[in-house]
Amino acid sequence: MRQSKLFQPDYADDFRCIGPACEDSCCEEWTVHVDQSTFEKYQNLPAGPVRTIIDENIVRSPEPAQGNEGSAAATFAQIRLNALHKCPLLSADGLCRIQVEHGEEFLPRTCANYPRVPYCIGGVEEKALSLSCPEAARLVLLNPQLRTGAEQDGGLRIGGDGADEGDPCLPYFWSIRNSALALVGNRVYPLWQRLFLLGLLSRRFDAIAADERPRRVPQLLAEFETTVASGHLKATMNTLPVDHAQQLDLVLLLAGMLLHRSQIRPRFVECVQAFTEGIGNGRGATLESLTACYRAAHDRYYAPFFEKHPYILENYLINTIFRCKFPFGRNWAKTGATPAMARETALVTAQFALMKGLLIGVAGFHREGFSAGHVVHTMQAASKHFEHHPEFLTGAYALLVEKRLDGQLGLAILLRNEKPRASWPVLPGVHAPIHAPGPTEGTAVIPVRRLPPN
Repeated sequence: MRQSKLFQPDYADDFRCIGPACEDSCCEEWTVHVDQSTFEKYQNLPAGPVRTIIDENIVRSPEPAQGNEGSAAATFAQIRLNALHKCPLLSADGLCRIQVEHGEEFLPRTCANYPRVPYCIGGVEEKALSLSCPEAARLVLLNPQLRTGAEQDGGLRIGGDGADEGDPCLPYFWSIRNSALALVGNRVYPLWQRLFLLGLLSRRFDAIAADERPRRVPQLLAEFETTVASGHLKATMNTLPVDHAQQLDLVLLLAGMLLHRSQIRPRFVECVQAFTEGIGNGRGATLESLTACYRAAHDRYYAPFFEKHPYILENYLINTIFRCKFPFGRNWAKTGATPAMARETALVTAQFALMKGLLIGVAGFHREGFSAGHVVHTMQAASKHFEHHPEFLTGAYALLVEKRLDGQLGLAILLRNEKPRASWPVLPGVHAPIHAPGPTEGTAVIPVRRLPPN
C-alpha cells in the first residue's frame, strides 16, 4: 500500500507552563501521586526544609489489588494537601520547591508530564494535552491553525498488507485515525454531519473487524473518502430528526454525573451556574421552557460566535481524538482487546455534546458578551471535573445505551441543532452575576436538574 502521511499532536510540544500566573493551578485541590522511583529518590535528598516537607507530607498509598504492578508503581505514594487544599511544596510565589532546588528530574512523573498525556501506539510515542489546564486549553482551542504534523511516515507501515503480530487491527490504526482527523477538518459539511459520517465509518469498520477481515480496511477507507467527496449523503442527513428536548435532557444528565463521587471545584460550580441561568432554569421551570431557552441561546449567541470561530470546536475534537486514542480507545491500547470503534465514536460524541450543551447555556447567560474567554473557562472547568475521573466515560456510555442514543439516529439527535431562526423570543433576565463559592467538602449540590415536561 502507498505511503501515507501521519498526523500527530505536535502542538503538545508548544506547551509552556505559566506557573504563578495560572488562574487554576494544578498544585491546588488535586491529589498528586508519586511514582515509586521518584519516591526512592526523595529518600536520598539531604536534610533541609524541602526534605522535611517531603517526609511529613508524602505518604504511601494503600496496597493495590493484585495484578496491578504497573499501576502500583505509578501511584506508589501521594502528596497530602495542606489546610488550604494546596500542595505543601508550593512556595509563596507559586513555584515548586522541588523543581527550584533540585531540578525537574526530581518531579513526580505526574507533575513532570501534566498537562501532557503521553502514550505509545505500535511503537510510536505521542503526547496530547489535557484541557483541564487553562494554558493548555488556550493553546489548543484558540489556535486557528493547530499544529498537527502531517509528515511522511518514514517507513511506518500504515494500513499494510499483512497483520502485525498479536493484533491484526494495529496496522490500520493510523490510517483510520488520519481519515477521522481529515473529516473533522472538512468544512464542506457542518460539524454535526462530520461526526455523523464518522459514526457511519465506525460501524462499517466494526462489521469488518467482527468478521475478522481487517485487510478490507484500505478498501473501506477509499470508498468512504469517495462518498464524502461526492456529497451524496448530504440530502439524507438533512432529513434526520431534530430533538432539542432530548438533546438537552441528556446534557443535563451528563452534566449532573459525578456530583456525589468527586469534589466539586469552584470553577465548575461557576460554569454550571452560568449554564443553568442561561437556559432559564429556576423556580417553575419545565423541560419545555428550558428547551425553548436552550434553542434561543443556541441560535442567538452560540451559533453566531462559532460561525466566526469554527476552529475552536474542531480543535477540541482533534485533541479528544488524540487524547482518547481514537479510533480504538484506551482499553484497546492497554489490553489489546478487540477494537469497538462505534463505541469510541459514541464516547467522543457524548463528550462533544456535553461541551456543546454547556457552551450553549453559557452563551445564553453572557449573550452578546459571549467570548473566547468564556469558551476556555467553560471547557477547562468541565474537563477538570470529568476528564480525570475514571468513571465518567463508562457512565456516559451506559447512559447513552439506557437512553437508546448510542446508535446512529441517537447520535444525530445529540449533534444536530436547527439553523438559527430569523427571530426568537426574549430570553429570561439574568438576576445576578455568578460568583463561585469557596472550596466544598464532601458532596455538593449543583443546580443541574432533570425536569419533567408540563
